[in-house]
Amino acid sequence: MNLPNLARVRQQIPQPRVEDLAGTVRRLILESRIRDRVPAGGTVAVGVGSRGVNRIAVIARETVQTLQEMGFKPFIVAAMGSHGGATAEGQAELLASYDVTAESMGVPVKTDMDTVVLGTNPVGLPIYFDRNAYQADGIVLLNRVKPHTDFVATYESGVVKMLTIGLGKRDGASQVHKLGLRGLKEVLPAVGRFLVENTKFALGLAIIENARDETAEIVPLEPETVFDQEPALLDKARALMGRLPFDQIDLLVVGELGKNYSGAGMDPNVIGRLMVETQNDFDRPVVTRLVVLDVSDESHGNIVGVGFADLTTERLVSRVDQEALRINTLTSCCLERSRIPITLPTDREVIEKGIDTCWRIDPAEARIVVIPNTLEVEELWVSKPLEAEVEANASLKRETEYLPMPISADGTLDRAGMFPHSVCGRRTHANRAT
Repeated sequence: MNLPNLARVRQQIPQPRVEDLAGTVRRLILESRIRDRVPAGGTVAVGVGSRGVNRIAVIARETVQTLQEMGFKPFIVAAMGSHGGATAEGQAELLASYDVTAESMGVPVKTDMDTVVLGTNPVGLPIYFDRNAYQADGIVLLNRVKPHTDFVATYESGVVKMLTIGLGKRDGASQVHKLGLRGLKEVLPAVGRFLVENTKFALGLAIIENARDETAEIVPLEPETVFDQEPALLDKARALMGRLPFDQIDLLVVGELGKNYSGAGMDPNVIGRLMVETQNDFDRPVVTRLVVLDVSDESHGNIVGVGFADLTTERLVSRVDQEALRINTLTSCCLERSRIPITLPTDREVIEKGIDTCWRIDPAEARIVVIPNTLEVEELWVSKPLEAEVEANASLKRETEYLPMPISADGTLDRAGMFPHSVCGRRTHANRAT
């Protein structure tokens, strides 16, 4: 098959950005009421998750140093539910991949999976909570507020969810997820309110990111305001998040999936496919055929989200960590997203079969979009049938002529060359340099 040529298109949308990240974190903590809640010289558990928050090491390090400056004794605690294979070693490895280690932070990093039972949730199940965090004199949580990948509700991904599921470890995450959408929409906020009242939660730093995956705003959430403020921050994050600028796509090629891009591996808000049992997909975009070529190194073999795709590569499937995938999938209770699709040996074969089965007689008529992942969608490559929509959209600019897909003789798509500024591009450049 002669593959259609593609042109690079850029979404030109002004993006707010925090310029002085460390200074902003320091100022917000100093201006907070944490001194009223944590005794002088007390220990503070600083919760850090696994979602790949941009520059989380800078945010965590400044948090720790500011708390030390205030006379507290901080330590890092893993707040990521069942991620990392639900083991202390796996969660430590995930944090280390974000440069959150005892050496880089200058304080202990505790990833133990031990929990305590603090009460019962509205359906009578135990409420579990991280033992290290519970025993601290105060808890500070650092998390991104953004639309969730499984449901739409008043509280989605954010500080409330980190308190409930992240610090619930595997046990707590399982108790919420096992109830499906009811657990996420109803039980999660109820447990969150219980934990605010029955733990030493002292402060949350709610991080909002723009469409470029940069920190757009950081908002301090005090215990008495977290439930009032977080919904408005979620609306703001929803308005800022990157999306695909087309309503209908014949073939969507995703370079790689990964937990660092979305808790679901690929963000349903971007690809339009929800794949939650009993629930409908999103209205847009409507994607006829979706293929994914690889899994990010940062996902450590957790290929959750591969089930969104119709076709994938043998390379991606060969990189699976079965235990991490199994635990994460069974804990989330969203099983469809982890089903292995049809696999083919090379990127070229996957793309060819994607075009061949996208319901277009002539491949030249296929509306094709290529993105590096579902988080970085400011830059994309499109086929010529989308030209009219690109020209009609003031926020889109075509930057190149229509060029052949850069596929090597062995059938590998040069994703780093197509997206040099993406996570994949930066990783490839760093690997070549070493």
